[in-house]
Amino acid sequence: MTSSTAANGAVRWVVVIAAIALIFDGYDLVVFGTIVSTLLADPSQLGQLDEAAAGLLGSYALLGVMVGALSTGAIGDYIGRRKAMITGIIWFSVGMGLTALAPDTLWFGILRFLTGMGVGAIVATAGAVVAEFAPKNRRNYYNAIVYSGVPAGGVLASLLAMVLSDVIGWRGLFLIGALPLLFLLPMAWFKLPESPQWLLSRGRVAEAREVAARTGMLLELPSDADAGQLKAERVGFAALATRRYALPTALLGMMSFAGLLLTYGLNTWMPEIMQQAGYGKSHSLLFLLVLNLAAVFGGLLASVAADRVGPKQVVALTFFLAALAMVLLTLKLPLGLLLSLVAVAGVGTIGTQVLIYGFVSNYYHSAARGAGVAWCAGFGRLGGIFGPLLGGLLLSAGVSPGTAFYVFAAVAIVGTLVTTCVPMTRSAAQRSAQEELAAAGAGK
Repeated sequence: MTSSTAANGAVRWVVVIAAIALIFDGYDLVVFGTIVSTLLADPSQLGQLDEAAAGLLGSYALLGVMVGALSTGAIGDYIGRRKAMITGIIWFSVGMGLTALAPDTLWFGILRFLTGMGVGAIVATAGAVVAEFAPKNRRNYYNAIVYSGVPAGGVLASLLAMVLSDVIGWRGLFLIGALPLLFLLPMAWFKLPESPQWLLSRGRVAEAREVAARTGMLLELPSDADAGQLKAERVGFAALATRRYALPTALLGMMSFAGLLLTYGLNTWMPEIMQQAGYGKSHSLLFLLVLNLAAVFGGLLASVAADRVGPKQVVALTFFLAALAMVLLTLKLPLGLLLSLVAVAGVGTIGTQVLIYGFVSNYYHSAARGAGVAWCAGFGRLGGIFGPLLGGLLLSAGVSPGTAFYVFAAVAIVGTLVTTCVPMTRSAAQRSAQEELAAAGAGK
């Protein structure tokens, strides 16, 4: 087997394992929404439950994701990508299985929080491990494939609930979320290698050589003197606080906050906003489906552009297009045109968040990459919590559907401005200068 064949095989396994993990993460985060009506209507399931209590139960998982992502960021760059990923798979699979056995709302809420921590660990690790195995010219594309697993998992949860909820009940739906323990864990255990770049960042050069040789990865190995310097670099969140990364980290966190606010805000309130605008329930659900499907396919296409011209420019553009689409959604336009605008909004919100994860994964050096992605996922999750609250406050205050879209559009504009302020890394600046020199030479 040639080294290129081995390298391609390693990349494929990494992408497949990370993508499946995030599909089940997306399943976990959405499946609760498919069973809320059952829990509200039947007190024999978990006890008496009203809408406010159900909303609180739904938020526990998001809080768990935030805690899990930040916790993984604190230790992930020390223990390695492989251990963090495997631990996350075990954690959220066991959590889903135990949640299916919850006897009452108290235990259900506790287990939803704990399961969310496992989800956060996967979200925080997936981008880092993909960035360190993917070819440089395909990193954003592979990240988009992996993180598109989250909305794809949401679609899976909706479809399985429609088909199986009457057969296996809500407890059976949660048991499905535990299946990765049976097939994904063995797959990760035997096929997921440790990142050679991470091993190098920890000064473990001999192990990095061995993994690189076994997987066919190309690796620039340092001298013995350089190895000691690599090990001395600040690791994890300590690296994010350095002069090199402090400002970009704050800006990248704000980008993720805006992206997840829009993602969760629109996914929660798009049907209600469109119903208040005069569209029937079937049409409003169609808008939600288009929003998510466009995010999956549009995010993949946008990631190809990000690999060619850089993620910063593409993320800024998609944020702006989302703002423009949401402003135009306030107009009385034909249904076909409205669906097209919803698709653009999906690419510019949910799809943009997929691109942001790729942007962040490739922005940091290996010793800080896990912490950087964890910060993006963790701090951004506050936006995911705030988005549904913002939409609920707007609609409960009696504002018009158009005003709600204007507010979300303003958030997208803020995302555009923040993105344009992110400084390029030194390597990106060097590549840009080299391209300009090459273009100048070609013009002579």
